[in-house]
Amino acid sequence: MTTTLQTPLAPSSRQDEQSTDPQTVVAALIARARAAMAAFENTSQERIDEAVTALAWSIYKPENARALAELAVETTGLGNVESKVIKNTRKTFGTLRDLLRTKSTGIIEELPERGIVKYAKPVGVVAAVTPSTNPSATPVNKAMMAVNGGNAVVIAPSPLAWTATNATVEAMRTELKKIGAPEDLVQILPKPVTRETTVALMEQADLVVCTGSQNNVRRAYTSGTPAIGVGAGNATVIIDASADLDDAARKITASKIFDNATSCSSENALVIVDEIYDAAIAALERAGGYMTTQEEGRRVVGKLWVDGKLNRNLIARDAAVMAEAFELDGAAREATFFMVEETGIGDDHPLSGEKLSLVLTVYRAKDFEDAQRIATEILEHEGKGHSVGIHTANPDHPRKLAEEMEVVRVHVNQAHTFGVGGGFDNGMPFTLSMGCGTWQGNSLSENLNWRCFINVTHLVTTIPEDKPSEEELFGAFWAKYGK
Repeated sequence: MTTTLQTPLAPSSRQDEQSTDPQTVVAALIARARAAMAAFENTSQERIDEAVTALAWSIYKPENARALAELAVETTGLGNVESKVIKNTRKTFGTLRDLLRTKSTGIIEELPERGIVKYAKPVGVVAAVTPSTNPSATPVNKAMMAVNGGNAVVIAPSPLAWTATNATVEAMRTELKKIGAPEDLVQILPKPVTRETTVALMEQADLVVCTGSQNNVRRAYTSGTPAIGVGAGNATVIIDASADLDDAARKITASKIFDNATSCSSENALVIVDEIYDAAIAALERAGGYMTTQEEGRRVVGKLWVDGKLNRNLIARDAAVMAEAFELDGAAREATFFMVEETGIGDDHPLSGEKLSLVLTVYRAKDFEDAQRIATEILEHEGKGHSVGIHTANPDHPRKLAEEMEVVRVHVNQAHTFGVGGGFDNGMPFTLSMGCGTWQGNSLSENLNWRCFINVTHLVTTIPEDKPSEEELFGAFWAKYGK
């Protein structure tokens, strides 16, 4: 099927580059981006809000949301259309809510008691590296945040997803033109996207924001340009003895099957305490899961990994495709996802890592302390810093996880995929890019958000002297240890 958008997407003039030299091609894009920034009325919050809303409408518009979702699946073969429609609309709506509540130009904060006034300024041209798993939602999400700061953005898509991402960029440019804003505020690398052109873009831009392969994240950090890279996910979720098992099972299922588990926030491992293990598995089966036998589990591993790498023919595929590939019959043919029991963690146990598929690894823990140990070891192996979830009625357990585990996010009684990237029932900012802190070599230990896309000028005036005495500062130390 060939997908078309309601708004015709004419071939972009940005792809008439005569040179094939990566540096030259990128230099032309950067020049147009800087010209667009200069022409954009980025000192007016009202005008910025209009541009951000236009970008949101380009993908939120119902016919575009569906057409881009269809094109994404058609182009990449990853995920499913209905989930991507939801992703295109829900993430965009939530991000627009967040951004329209910000002041991102001019004076953004005044602290008279400290004699400080803060002015927001653009960071410049943003190089936005985007993944094949979200070829439409992520580019729009990053473009909205970038333009909210008065910046221009050049998208470097996954080569696999170029056609879908290009259609998304054209839709954004169409809406910018409609409101009289410079179209070149949003551009895309021309086809074919290569490592060389992506690196050239990283080197010539003012800020790199990278979501996708860890190879690209490492290139971003070594590009010589300020960079924000995000880490790999391997979300691990604990079910303790106090959990509402049916509620947990419904949320885990909805999260796991969303977009065929393409999200980095999708549950990859469940750690269930022994006391309620059998009851929890039964609840998950009622919710649509299928627990494999030991022999079936071995087949899953043998098919899902080929020569130590995830089988691209099986990641992000529908449950029926997976059941056929794994040679599963009976109840498995009606399942929406597949559970495999595991006890080991590490390179010799691939089920302990990220799977990008409708396969969920299940561990049995002796008690909550043991469950925390297992979850910690899983994330030490892969996904450290990203997130952990827990289903519980005991408020002490999530606090203990937050105090002791090296993760940016601890989500309580939530569908992990829908909560980690921002939700209408939690306070996290909407995003498709989750920082994992220095635990995973990231400069960001929060969700990517609008503040990542502004510079701040501090106007500093004098205040009454704020200088304590030596006794105030050193007194307690002297009293305890002497001078």
